[in-house]
Parts: sequence; structure tokens; C-alpha cells
Amino acid sequence: MNLLEKIRRKKAKCAVIGLGYVGLPLAVELAKAGFYVVGIDLDANRVKYINDKKSYIADVKARDIKEIVAKGRLYATNDYSYLLDIDTINICVPTPLRKTRDPDISFIVESCRLISRYLHKGQLIILESTTYPGTTEEVVLPMFEKTGLKAGRDFFLAFSPERVDPANPKYKTTNIPKVVGGITKTCTEAATVLYEQIVDKVVAVSSTRVAETVKLLENTFRSVNIGLVNEIALMCNKMSIDVWEVIDAAATKPFGFMPFYPGPGLGGHCIPIDPLYLAWKARSFGFEMRFIELAAQVNSQMPQHVVGRIDEVLNFKKKSINASRILILGVAYKKDVADARESPAAQIIELLKQRGAKVQFHDPFINKLRLPDAEYCSVKFTKKALTAVDLVAIVTDHSNIDYTFVVNNSKLILDTRNALKGMNGKKRQKIFTL
Repeated sequence: MNLLEKIRRKKAKCAVIGLGYVGLPLAVELAKAGFYVVGIDLDANRVKYINDKKSYIADVKARDIKEIVAKGRLYATNDYSYLLDIDTINICVPTPLRKTRDPDISFIVESCRLISRYLHKGQLIILESTTYPGTTEEVVLPMFEKTGLKAGRDFFLAFSPERVDPANPKYKTTNIPKVVGGITKTCTEAATVLYEQIVDKVVAVSSTRVAETVKLLENTFRSVNIGLVNEIALMCNKMSIDVWEVIDAAATKPFGFMPFYPGPGLGGHCIPIDPLYLAWKARSFGFEMRFIELAAQVNSQMPQHVVGRIDEVLNFKKKSINASRILILGVAYKKDVADARESPAAQIIELLKQRGAKVQFHDPFINKLRLPDAEYCSVKFTKKALTAVDLVAIVTDHSNIDYTFVVNNSKLILDTRNALKGMNGKKRQKIFTL
């Protein structure tokens, strides 16, 4: 039985390397579709959680984990030797930036080094980790072909960018179209057939380079447009114009405009990082991505702008940042997720501490936040917590926060997310925005 037939008949054995917010949902959907799945992760806690039939990711239901583990369709381990008996492998490991703001693909390289030990004929490997154009062809392919096996003949290699949007109630793994590009046409076909078993639509492109660039374009588009609207917000602040009202009115145009919204800065693993991967690769060809660099500059300045606005708001009450008590409401990088990676809240807290503020935070999804100077714990969301501080800064607009309670019990509020839309009214003297 060849690989494509194995996949179509759900006889293929699958592995997912990296069980984070991308890998775990993928592993679960493969298992729910009827495949036997091995999840590989070096984090012992993740392995234990899964084998104990528990979920640690909000978008993955605990009952789904319980059901597929109980049926023997999903097993977690940190042992790569399980790949000896595996037909398909999806690589979903992190790709952060180095301190020099250059791409760090060390997790990809290490995973591929370990995979190459167990690579065998008929195997399909798909890289999903976001990376720069050329990674699959220039880095991954040579590592695998050193074994003497040939891509497209002996094994299949493709790239398919992850498109997960944590906490999105509408779009999940199964109904987000999957872009696939292989090293050869047979590689593309094999990857397409696998994804067709779990997603509604697969979009095949001509190469791994195209597929790699697709993801970077998607998030660069967002970064540049957020940078534009952040700059508009800075301008509107100077001109005493409500930027939120401007955006809402502009969004009534049925063509030629897509609303983006300002905020305290970019966060998460994708939007602040992916455009820099593209810019880095472009520089190696002597091309400067000026829009990307400018957008990154504007977006990176937003935490400083937020602190500047806090200063202005406190001055309104004849107070200074120094010695003021400030509560940061929400430190996750986006609403309704338990993820503080690259969150602008961290930089805002650090800047406030440098200026002598006494800072606390509350986040219903995040209990602890580690910063260079100390580890901070989320305080309870109580009337006492609100009334005890000089200013509340809404940095992440989680849906399960009672904002009427915030307004009624706070002295001053800086709303960086328009969470208090429509609440100004009689409270105009206490609510301020970007």
C-alpha cells in the first residue's frame, strides 16, 4: 500500500512535532479524523497533560483530548525514535527572533536533525513553522537528502504555513484554507491529500518558497496596516480627534477600505516577528523593505506613547508617574488568550517602573508575568484593587472583564483598546484614550 492510499484509508501513522498552539490542534484534528497520532514535544509537562487526557490550550477542548487518548489515537512523548514507524510528520516548532532581530530557525534545524535519524522511504514531512522564503529548500532539504534518500522519489517534503488564530470563535483548524507547496509536484500532492482529510479547502501553490512567502505576506499586511492606523491615532491625539470615531465612520464605506485598529503595540509570535523575517531575507538580495521597517518603527513606539499618555492623564489630576499606583488591566498580547509573548504590556510595565510607578496587573487568563526585574502575579479583580490605584490602564480588552465595574470604581482610566466605547457620557472626566 503506497502512502497516498494509506492516507486516504486513514491507515497512515502521523506525528506532530511541537505541541503548542499550532501543533496540538493539528494533532487533535488528525486523531479525530481517524489517524493514529504521536505528538512529540520536549516539554515534559505538555506530554504529561496529554497522556493524562487533559488540555492546556484554550482552543482545544479537554473532552476531545480525553476521547482520542482513551481510544488510543493520540499519544505524547519526547522520544523521536517513534518516527521509525511513522508515515507523515508535521513540524510545528517555534521560530523566534534572535536578540539581533535576525531569524532563529534553530528549533527547525534541531528537529530536522533528529528526524533525519529515522527518515525512511515513503515518509511525508511538512514544515509548518513560519520562516523565511527558502528555508525548506535551502536548509531542510539538504539535511534529509544527506541520508541518501531523494525528495519526490524516496520521501516527500512540503511547506504549509500555519494560520491559527487563537481565541477566534469562527475560524479553526478545519475551516481555514490550507496553503501547500512541495519540493516537487508529487510532494505537493502527498501533502495536499493529507490535509484534505482534515480541512475544508487546500490551496496548492507551485513551490515551498511561494508557500513560505504567503504567510509572511499575510502578517506583513497586518503589521503595515496596524502601523498606519497607529500613526493616524498619534496624529488624532495631537489634533484632539477621536480616532475610533474616524475608523468607525470610514468602515461604513462598502469598498476600498478595511478597518484596522490602533493599540498599545504589537504582540504575539506572528505579527511583530514575521515581517522582520521577510525584511531580513530581502536584504540578502540587496532589497530594502521600507514599508516593513517603517511600520515596525511606528508599532514599536506605541508602548512609549501609552506611558506618555499615562503621564498626561495623571498630570490632569496634578499627579506624576513617580510614586503613582497603576493597575494594568490585561497583559496578554490579544484578547481572550493566555499568551503574553511579545506583549506590549511587558514593556509598558517596565517603562512605568523605570519612572518610579508602583505597578500591578490583573489578567483573567495569565497568573504570572516574568519581567527582567521580577516576576509579577495577577491581583484579584475587586473594588479594592481598582479604588486603591491612581490610574487603570486597559491594555488588553478581554471579553470577560466587567468594564462597567471598572468605570464605576476607578479614579482615572486610560483605555488603549476602545473597550469602554459608549461609556464616556457622565464619566468623561475620568476616561481617556490613545
